[in-house]
Amino acid sequence: MLISGPLLTPDHALSRALVRTLPDSVTERLSDLGNIPVAVPVLVLAMAYAARRGRPLAAGAAGLAMALVPALVIPFKEWTGRPGPLEPWAAGYFPSGHTATAAVAYLGAALLVRPYTRRAWPTAVALVLTGATAVGLVLRGWHWPLDVLASLLLCTPLLLAVAWVSRRSRRRSSG
Repeated sequence: MLISGPLLTPDHALSRALVRTLPDSVTERLSDLGNIPVAVPVLVLAMAYAARRGRPLAAGAAGLAMALVPALVIPFKEWTGRPGPLEPWAAGYFPSGHTATAAVAYLGAALLVRPYTRRAWPTAVALVLTGATAVGLVLRGWHWPLDVLASLLLCTPLLLAVAWVSRRSRRRSSG
């Protein structure tokens, strides 16, 4: 269980300063952006679009990345057994599954759609949605700040793999 260490004191202090600084009705809506029924359909639509435009490998890579999210997150939750900010009796808050879901779904979708727009707006929207999810989870008190940061770091290799496959499949489809 994560009960001590140099990062936990500032993590707890930051959480105490931030939790419930916005109304729960707002932070709950932001947190919900990381729910599977909200985030995954966005990725599925982007996958269908990319596959229809001749990039099935990129679409498949994004789908595989999303499928791997629980394989990354759940073992860490069980291993650490970290309690939540508002529920010290409960365990399994590190890392944040909602943040991981949001990051892979929204950023993965942006990686699939952006080549067709030739603009930065898909990435900007994905970053805003992922950030809003993370902020909502911390401000609501459902996760510590380090929980959401850890999720983003865990998902980075998945997203880098999707980006790599996306670049390679774009070259093939145009060449």
